[in-house]
Amino acid sequence: MKVKMLSRNPDNYVRETKLDLQRVPRNYDPALHPFEVPREYVRALNATKLERVFAKPFLASLDGHRDGVNCLAKHPENLATVLSGACDGEVRIWNLTQRNCIRTIQAHEGFVRGICTRFCGTSFFTVGDDKTVKQWKMDGPGYGDEEEPLHTILGKTVYTGIDHHWKEAVFATCGQQVDIWDEQRTNPICSMTWGFDSISSVKFNPIETFLLGSCASDRNIVLYDMRQATPLKKVILDMRTNTICWNPMEAFIFTAANEDYNLYTFDMRALDTPVMVHMDHVSAVLDVDYSPTGKEFVSASFDKSIRIFPVDKSRSREVYHTKRMQHVICVKWTSDSKYIMCGSDEMNIRLWKANASEKLGVLTSREKAAKDYNQKLKEKFQHYPHIKRIARHRHLPKSIYSQIQEQRIMKEARRRKEVNRIKHSKPGSVPIVSEKKKHVVAVVK
Repeated sequence: MKVKMLSRNPDNYVRETKLDLQRVPRNYDPALHPFEVPREYVRALNATKLERVFAKPFLASLDGHRDGVNCLAKHPENLATVLSGACDGEVRIWNLTQRNCIRTIQAHEGFVRGICTRFCGTSFFTVGDDKTVKQWKMDGPGYGDEEEPLHTILGKTVYTGIDHHWKEAVFATCGQQVDIWDEQRTNPICSMTWGFDSISSVKFNPIETFLLGSCASDRNIVLYDMRQATPLKKVILDMRTNTICWNPMEAFIFTAANEDYNLYTFDMRALDTPVMVHMDHVSAVLDVDYSPTGKEFVSASFDKSIRIFPVDKSRSREVYHTKRMQHVICVKWTSDSKYIMCGSDEMNIRLWKANASEKLGVLTSREKAAKDYNQKLKEKFQHYPHIKRIARHRHLPKSIYSQIQEQRIMKEARRRKEVNRIKHSKPGSVPIVSEKKKHVVAVVK
């Protein structure tokens, strides 16, 4: 007589302690799981819904300024330190972890037009309506000492912007012209100009550090080379560009914030066509700043909202607004890529999460695994109509919503007119111009 013995190894199914998870034997044969895709679809749908439920991006409001916030700057080495300049000439230094102001300086008479930190973080520079450039120590004065700037340079004209070189003791200011300054001298090393209108902002390239970009009120974006002390080339757009920002990961790419409600991402090697036109705002775009990853950027607009755009998409993935927030003048993406700061007309600086539904704090390994799994599910089913609709939907203030509808009607009317003109003209007599090329007037080299 034969006796068959069933022998199992208890290590495969018995928990070592009561705190461990129960071990479940699983057979991954697809034939045994005919409803795997429908089940995953339901999970993806639930994950998408929960993401919208937990989307609470607003973190804090830093109040203390007595006039509108005009410019912001990040500390290059300390994540928690932020500098802000207001329209009454006041500069404040904030601690983001404690969410309070740690230092206040009456820096200028009139507006603080620009603020930037030195690459090592030991000092910072401000320019104002009083035609001065001032350098200040990052650390406050000792007990009983007065708040004095390290250096003051008195210029001939009002400076409208400032930016510091990423590696050397050199900074650039703009106004009637672009001036390159050495920190140790009171006269500029070189002055560059192309055209006669005032220049609103100047930015150093973070990778090719000798390159600068500036935008002027005569609709130009001009690129300069600091080594030759000459302008390289300029692109003229339909309307004025308020500011530009270089991509920190790709040396040739920059994004321009324009008055015609759009943002334009250019490759400086081919300025005749933008790489991408980003359209979603319903009023002039006033500021733009890149994420440290170079994959996304955030824009601030006169329509009282800020939007986050992927670099390769024409539409924004996120829009932030509050009832109290007025025209947003300046915006910055923090160096750890997790938070966004914006300064607006009604004297507040607001702190937002870059990823609206992200859970802050330390995640357990199971939470991380669940988050990654849900993310993959959402990517897998992102084009399904129901999931796409839920993921894309955002509540907007009535003013923005009605303006979007109005602009949609106007755009459709323009398109219809164009189609009719082509239809009733001699074939080939009316050129078909793409959306990208419509807004570029000329490129001058």
